[in-house]
Amino acid sequence: MKLSEMREKTVDELQNAIVDWKKQLLEFRLKPVTDTKLDTSTVSKTKRLIAQAKTIITEKGKENA
Repeated sequence: MKLSEMREKTVDELQNAIVDWKKQLLEFRLKPVTDTKLDTSTVSKTKRLIAQAKTIITEKGKENA
């Protein structure tokens, strides 16, 4: 999801997306270490998405205040 797409979403939609991304991170950790199909960059990309979504939520909160 691009940053511009995130800005169009509501706070509730972003919070639901964060929950989904955190579930994905948990699944990445629980996969066996020997699984060679796991792309290690997906972990950092998912963390980056979570951080961006939290930043946008904060920005939207400041706009409404």
